[in-house]
Amino acid sequence: MSEKIIRQAEISRRTKETDITMKLVLDGSGEADIDTGIGFFDHMLTSFAKHGLFDLKLKVAGDLIVDCHHTIEDVGIVLGEAVKKAVGDKKAVRRYGDIILPMDEALIMCAIDLSGRPYLVFDGSFTSDRVGYFDTQMVREFFYAVSYSAAMNLHIRQISGENDHHIIEGMFKAFAKALDEATLTDPRIKSVLSTKGTL
Repeated sequence: MSEKIIRQAEISRRTKETDITMKLVLDGSGEADIDTGIGFFDHMLTSFAKHGLFDLKLKVAGDLIVDCHHTIEDVGIVLGEAVKKAVGDKKAVRRYGDIILPMDEALIMCAIDLSGRPYLVFDGSFTSDRVGYFDTQMVREFFYAVSYSAAMNLHIRQISGENDHHIIEGMFKAFAKALDEATLTDPRIKSVLSTKGTL
């Protein structure tokens, strides 16, 4: 009996603005060890790991004395790189994932295509500038960075919602569930799920 291959990736990225180390296990159990220096962001990434059943270890030293922008955007870049590397050649991968996820009064739709073509459609609005030390403007920037770094087509839409915490958390959880579905393997798929023969 062949041993199951655990799909994972370790990525390091260091610039003058951030120093990031990440380990992502796609075939995990939802364990998270996260320190970005931004409490609400840690909470969102922990929810991402838990609800996607990914194991995520992340340590970030960022220029938070400036603001949260570089830290959040660069984590998105690294997470996208880790997803792309961990998925590998996409053989037998389902490719698509989607969900409509409720979070109290908020209802979020997320759909993913691991197409190899980066594209983000983001439809959401917030009533406050910040949640904790997390700028709400950075929600779109984070998902933009992930989508382009991972070369995925990512749609996130806020169907309803009033509380910014609920809306943002719903987005992170919906992204996790859709990504989990898209990265699952299916034994019926003998190569890659594309008429082109490549993704």
